[in-house]
Amino acid sequence: MPEVLKAPLVVEFPFTRSVGPVQSAFLTGLRERVVLGVRTADGRVLVPPVEYDPVTAEEIHDLVEAAPTGTVTTWAWNHAPRRGQPLTTPFAWVLVRLDGADTALLHALDAPGPDAVHTGMRVRIRWAEERTGAITDIACFEPYDGAAAELTGRTGAFEEAVSGIVAPARLDYTYSPGRAQTAYINALADRRNVGERCPSCRKVYVPPRGACPTCGVATAEQVEVGPGGTVTTFCIVNIKAKNLDIEVPYVYAHIALDGADLALHGRIGGIPYDQVRMGLRVEPVWTQGGRYPDHYRPTGEPDADYDQYKELL
Repeated sequence: MPEVLKAPLVVEFPFTRSVGPVQSAFLTGLRERVVLGVRTADGRVLVPPVEYDPVTAEEIHDLVEAAPTGTVTTWAWNHAPRRGQPLTTPFAWVLVRLDGADTALLHALDAPGPDAVHTGMRVRIRWAEERTGAITDIACFEPYDGAAAELTGRTGAFEEAVSGIVAPARLDYTYSPGRAQTAYINALADRRNVGERCPSCRKVYVPPRGACPTCGVATAEQVEVGPGGTVTTFCIVNIKAKNLDIEVPYVYAHIALDGADLALHGRIGGIPYDQVRMGLRVEPVWTQGGRYPDHYRPTGEPDADYDQYKELL
């Protein structure tokens, strides 16, 4: 059996959000090396602060300063830090109840090894040299042998308060299309469309899935389909996608290749976008060195009758 394909993939986007008055004060305080919590109606001080009481759901906005020193309530050792984590060398994830607070804050503890960490140990904040109003303004915690640090007396009143944050979201993973789609991708490199036939219902699926979605049985019999096909449904795209060098408007369509029982999608070219229609007969257009069709264009054949493709809508 040929080797199954795999490739590293990254999904990444910046998540931009505004912050309310409580979170604004908390983040701006970090920029100024001040930790602010919020006091609930029953007198508890929550750090990090929230805008609504987790017990009563009432809005809370009474800001209270907590000390940059505290006590570890629980921890876990991270022996292999990943990209984007607070420290590049092994460290402990810790929950720290800051002096003056009733809840714990999650962050990293810089320690020489797991034997140097224990519940109840005293720690203090190590501030980042450059601070912008984000949780990363706390570079990490570090061991501290002393009493609670003195408070600054600051409240939530700051100049140039933080009003929003940008949180980059990223997922790194290795994707494998599996046996069936590996064969499909390899065939595309030879400018062929190859699907698989279900041994029970005899339907041909392109791209193949390795199993029939209707019968649930494994598929293995390969069937070459196309290259021509029929537009079953389509949409007109009017918003230009980032990093996609295609002028709008353009048409993206579901195309039922001849001999297939499942429509795949592809871009339609070689025809004005407002002339694309259901039943249009199309064929693939390959670019030099391309591993898949760049787009599909009209063949010039008469449109397919609706009854020929209605089951594939």
